[in-house]
Amino acid sequence: MLHVGAAMEDITPQIGGHLLSSGVGEHRPAEEIIDPLHARAVVFAAGGRKICVLSVDVTLFSEAWSALVRKGARAYGFEPDQVMVHAVQTHSAPCMGDIFFDPDFPGFHGEQEYLRGGEADYFDFSAERAITAIEKADAALRPVQLGVGTAVRDDLAFNRRAVTRDGSVEMPWFYTSEQAPLGKTHYRYLEGPIDPEVGVLCARDAEGRLPAMLLHHTCHPVNLFATRHGAVSADWPGAWGAEMRATFPECMPLVVNGCCGNINPWPAFTPDFQPDHRRMGRELAASARAVIEHMQFTDIETIDWQVKRIPIPLKAPDPARLAFAEDMLAKHPEPLWKENYLDGEWFRAASIMSVEYHRRRSPVLNYEIQVFRIGDIALVGWPGEPFVEGQLALKLASPARETFVAHCTTQYVGYIPTPEAFPRGGHEVNFCYWAKLAPEALGMIVEETMEMLI
Repeated sequence: MLHVGAAMEDITPQIGGHLLSSGVGEHRPAEEIIDPLHARAVVFAAGGRKICVLSVDVTLFSEAWSALVRKGARAYGFEPDQVMVHAVQTHSAPCMGDIFFDPDFPGFHGEQEYLRGGEADYFDFSAERAITAIEKADAALRPVQLGVGTAVRDDLAFNRRAVTRDGSVEMPWFYTSEQAPLGKTHYRYLEGPIDPEVGVLCARDAEGRLPAMLLHHTCHPVNLFATRHGAVSADWPGAWGAEMRATFPECMPLVVNGCCGNINPWPAFTPDFQPDHRRMGRELAASARAVIEHMQFTDIETIDWQVKRIPIPLKAPDPARLAFAEDMLAKHPEPLWKENYLDGEWFRAASIMSVEYHRRRSPVLNYEIQVFRIGDIALVGWPGEPFVEGQLALKLASPARETFVAHCTTQYVGYIPTPEAFPRGGHEVNFCYWAKLAPEALGMIVEETMEMLI
């Protein structure tokens, strides 16, 4: 019979700790704690085998950091392939590890270490707490039945690539009716879809309690990032989990955020919209409770896992762009500053050279695809920020009863757009260290994952 254990550990940073930079090279200290951050672990065990899902309330993490956590999980009987490490990607939190520049890029030590993505003291603290969450979840295993169900909501997440009159793409921002009384008339349409699914996977014990649940939705957690600059918060994933715990106090909810590389929590064409992570959490909780009311629970006897690494080509900078980067860094090997920000041209050069450092080691990125099977339910881990179109294609073709995709697993590799997005430009495709994979990457990932699911 299936056994499940769950636990969470607080990983809230101290006031003054560095959060994800909202500008190039900006130091962004935490000024207020809106709600705590956690590392949440759920362990599934059956037939002498077990797997662990670890969801962490941070923005991004490096492969070195997830490898450290997986190594720590060995003490509790988990090989690395049996642990899925997932960042919910709340932007009101620290990053874990060096993610903005290639490891071979020189400099940024001491007081400038945050320029790489974060601060080493917090890395150590959060990694220790994450491993403790795995330990406690493993110790809490109890026999359960499993239930799964879904609802749909099309009013909480929105495609964030607006195609303008000239065919280029702009990222919509919230606005007032006074600022644009006729609406955003230079937008023609939104480039792509959303995934409206609200997925719920529940474990129920013999006493009828729900010790653990996995909650799945797809949207950038940026409500507070856009409105309260120095706030610490798990954004809508944290608010959703808190609402579910209020209804089911014995439960430890873990949020799996889907492929939201092109999805934001505000509409492009609605004036006077106010981003609100707590409202979003309440709405998702209302849908999840309705799903649970109709849920049927069954025995699960098997679990399985697969991991595959596929080589994805890196984009090569054109000669002129590379020459610009080399010339800039030859003249200015140390960072250039404009007030509190890195000089934009210097940062662009450093980002281009970071991709080049990677290409000199290898022209491909070894991308890890992870698939967990819990009975007839599939949980897929994809690193980076894939566009939602890839997730939708996988869900449509998957033979599993339900397929939930977790983005930002294992290693941060940047955005993974559709091929059609590249000619239009925009934040997610303009060449830099977080937009370095070839246009065929998303199709490769979907195809390889389908082979693992069959």
